Amino acid sequence: MATNEEGGRRYLRGETPRIGDVMDIEEMQERVDRWIGQFEEGYFPPAIIMLRLAEEVGELAREINDRFGMKPKRPDEPEGSVELELGDCLFVLISLANSLDIRLDDVFTAVMEKFQARDANRWTRKTSP
Repeated sequence: MATNEEGGRRYLRGETPRIGDVMDIEEMQERVDRWIGQFEEGYFPPAIIMLRLAEEVGELAREINDRFGMKPKRPDEPEGSVELELGDCLFVLISLANSLDIRLDDVFTAVMEKFQARDANRWTRKTSP
């Protein structure tokens, strides 16, 4: 078993991951692909996955609004979890990327470079770390 700098358990390929394991995005994409690959239907078309992502983002918005916003849930609405809704969004986003053969680690690197160049002087920097 490997650990990361924070002492968390590092997921190793070939192991069965557990809650609390640390995975990089490539490993997440592989895991989602293995999950979906076991079913005849495979990936849904991108437009359908996008609709599912919109649905999951709406459920996340409802949880955020309940916890931090001005619209608490009605007593008859089930308890939810911001964390689980974020996880649902992540799963569907990874599914969309996989269905389009997009490596999210490459996309993340490119978008961070874009933000770092475009917004380098946009915000007030902290004077100490």
